[in-house]
Amino acid sequence: MKVLHVIPSLSPKLGGPTQVALNLVKALRDCDFDAEIVTTNDNGPDLLDVPLHQRTEYKQVPVWFLPRFSPPLKEFIFSTALTQWLWRHIRDYDILDNHYLFSYASTCAGAIARQRNIPYTVRTMGQLAPWALAQSQLKKQIYTFLVERHNLNRAAAIHCTTPEEAKDVRDFGILAPPITLPLGVNLPVDWPEAKIALRQIYGIASTTPIVLFLSRLHYKKRPDLLLQALGQLAAQNYDFHLILAGSGEQAYLEDLNQIISSLDLSSRITWAGFVTGAEKDRLLQGSDLFVLPSFSENFGIAVAEAMAAELPVIVTPGVQIAPTIAEAQAGLVVEGESEILASAIAQLLNSPKLRCQLGNNGKRLVNQRYSWPAIAQKLADVYTTIVSGESLL
Repeated sequence: MKVLHVIPSLSPKLGGPTQVALNLVKALRDCDFDAEIVTTNDNGPDLLDVPLHQRTEYKQVPVWFLPRFSPPLKEFIFSTALTQWLWRHIRDYDILDNHYLFSYASTCAGAIARQRNIPYTVRTMGQLAPWALAQSQLKKQIYTFLVERHNLNRAAAIHCTTPEEAKDVRDFGILAPPITLPLGVNLPVDWPEAKIALRQIYGIASTTPIVLFLSRLHYKKRPDLLLQALGQLAAQNYDFHLILAGSGEQAYLEDLNQIISSLDLSSRITWAGFVTGAEKDRLLQGSDLFVLPSFSENFGIAVAEAMAAELPVIVTPGVQIAPTIAEAQAGLVVEGESEILASAIAQLLNSPKLRCQLGNNGKRLVNQRYSWPAIAQKLADVYTTIVSGESLL
């Protein structure tokens, strides 16, 4: 069976969605499924330096890169070349797996798949959550009316990663059957010296607990709320050091810098920038607690990665694996208010024993539920059912 994953961009700057697409296709190939990706050379304001119009081995995965229309139309990422490629090659595949909504690549792929009678699934990626729908609301309402609702209703299945996301799909009135499969996490190689190495690199005292924020620096992720909470703890003379790891738009980074200055937190914060590979592993294994107070996350791959590294996590209910985290006692789930968040952080700063307990539970949870091979095999079974014409219901 040949499976084509369609995603508008594999830019590393997108973080989780890029990792998910690459890891999922790699895991499918390990299950002997002939899976590939087609995408554009988008890299935010720049372009990826990759071969175009040819099957390329990229991050151990076969990828077809097509040129995007320049300048980019933000997340829409229009590409005439992608349209032409899909029209010529879509019948080479048995099924399509479309990533993202409100995007040209998934819209175009769905339309051509229907024309060519090729089944397709859609990953909504949390974009039907109430908070997400409220962003650029009028544009999304128009796009839904003209295109997206039909695109979703004609899908063979909607891939949701949590029961909460499946509920969002039902509440949106989508008729296509939802399937609920979580995402996976690559388990890190143990790095016993990570805590010592991290403190040496950033000049942090060995006794100072490190709070980690590792995600895109975007108002959706609410690093500003984390700063406000830490400002309250600094005023109470709590000892901590925050590492902000991620990239973001310059204007938003300047806003965060202003908050940091106003709270007199500059000496307690390190900007690590965008991190991958060994540097990312060192951050995850060398820190003491992880915080993501996001408005909305369909899964929260960074949270799962933190748990895989035995890092206790603090999240808000908008992170849709929050109920699972609470049930497994792998972290703290708190409302997105600065005083409540500050109290939760203080609880973990005060108790190394609790941090260890939550971290152990988190790693156990990841090992049991978020294994890429097991998830890929379940998704492969879904593909087989769809292609054979059997019902998913």
